[in-house]
This record gives sequence, C-alpha cells and structure tokens, in this order.
Amino acid sequence: MGEVDLVALYWTVSGPVDVHVGREWSTFSWRDRCAEAVKAGFKGIGLWHADIEHQLESTTLDEMKKVFDDSGLEFIQLEFLQDFWVPKGDPLREESDKRRKLLFDAAAAFDAHHIKVGNIPGTPGGVEQVTEGFAELCEDAANHTSAKVVYEFMPFDVNVNSLDRALQLAQGAGKANGGLAIDTWHMAKLGIPPEDMKRIPREYLTWVELSDGQYEDMEDPIDEVVNHRRLPGEGEFNIAAYVDACREAGYPGPWGVEVLSAELRSLPIEEEFKRAYETTAAQFRAGVA
Repeated sequence: MGEVDLVALYWTVSGPVDVHVGREWSTFSWRDRCAEAVKAGFKGIGLWHADIEHQLESTTLDEMKKVFDDSGLEFIQLEFLQDFWVPKGDPLREESDKRRKLLFDAAAAFDAHHIKVGNIPGTPGGVEQVTEGFAELCEDAANHTSAKVVYEFMPFDVNVNSLDRALQLAQGAGKANGGLAIDTWHMAKLGIPPEDMKRIPREYLTWVELSDGQYEDMEDPIDEVVNHRRLPGEGEFNIAAYVDACREAGYPGPWGVEVLSAELRSLPIEEEFKRAYETTAAQFRAGVA
C-alpha cells in the first residue's frame, strides 16, 4: 500500500478549546500547527471559522497561506457554515452570510480543498428548502473559489439525517462543486453500515472523515459528540471497512481525521498530532484494500 494522504482536522488538533460553548480558537500557533502536522506525516490541516477570525486580528490570509505553503502542506479544509438555507432577513441568515464571506475569502486565499457545511444546531427547514439553499450556495461559491462545498449530514440534523435524504440533497442540487461529507462517527450513529457507502455516486462522494466511538449512546449526546469520540481503531466502529467501501466506491482521498475528544485535546501538541496520525494510518493497513 502506498502512502495515504491524511488531513488533521481542526477539532482533532486544536488543543484545549471549548467546542461550541466558549473559546473556540486554538492557543497553538498556526505556524506550530502546520509544522507539527508535517512532522507527524499529515498532508493537510483544517481550520474552524472562529480560529480564522481570531488569527485575522493579528495577521492576514496571505500571511497564513505563506506559513501553510512554507510548511509543505498540500490540503486544507475550512469549516463551518450553517443556516445558509434560512430565508434572507432572518438573523440566523445574516450571521450565516457574514461567515460565508469569511470562508469564501479564506478558500480563495488558500486554494482550499473544500468548505464544510451542514446543520450542527438542528435548524428546521425541510429537505427541499435545504437542497435549494445548497444549490444556491454552490453557485455562489463557484464565483469566488475552486473549493468544493461539502454537506455533512449527522444525527443532529433534523432535515438531512439519512443517506437517502443526503443523496436527495446532493442530486437535487446537482452542482459540480457540491457533494457530501461522510464522517464515520455520524454514519455509525445513524446506523449506516460501511457497504452503504457504495450507494453514493462517485461525483457526490466528495470528502471522508474518520472517527471512532461506541454504538450505545451516552446519557448526554452533546457531551458524547464533542468530548468522547475515539481515535480510529480505538472504538467499536469498523473504520477499516468504511475505508475499503469508500475506496470501492471510487473515493481517492485525501482523508480527514475528525476526533472530538477532551482527552485528546488535553495532550501536548506533538502528541496530539502524532497519535492522530498513527492510529488513522493503521486503518489503511487493517482492511482488504
């Protein structure tokens, strides 16, 4: 097996942040994050919108891109956009549109691999409304950046919370720069088995993230999703089978490592990157591919 392209996603390597409830920007410098990513073996890294905003208080997107380029990294993920389907004039949409501009500007500056979108807060809207909004978002993105726009469906999404609905969204929007983000944690929690990845047409299998966990839900689902995910291979999900199924469906990589874990975030920066890389890389030797 050749070397696999892995991307260290933001929450996996952000250090001691307060996911969704407090300080979301990392105290690890951007330069150190990029350097540690390369040192561990990663080919890319992720950025969360709040961290971009924080960095822009003291630097520019062009300066951030130079640090990224000088490190030798190739791929970058930008996230997260929600409420883009909410009617104009709604305060949620106004906030979403401001964040949209930030992410489009960053995607253009970095020549990003993709921008991740979805519905973390569970804003209601219906599949048709979300599909229409996603199509409009993809059209708008194409005017600013070559980055793909990927919709991540998950258990908390009241509109798109099954593979059938996700396919309805991607195919209904029908945009060349729009597709789906598959997160193995969400797939396992939604009861979507690895073999179902082969149902996704190649043109919409745009991005895959690997994360492990347990099948039995914890008492507090929010605490579980942001603090108790496991590194690939250290939980109950068959990560190697998801990898093999995605490869059989034609997915070429790169692959994201998305592990929201309070334990992982408490580690020193070099350990955080090293453990995330080594456990995930092992999944590509564990399957049949």
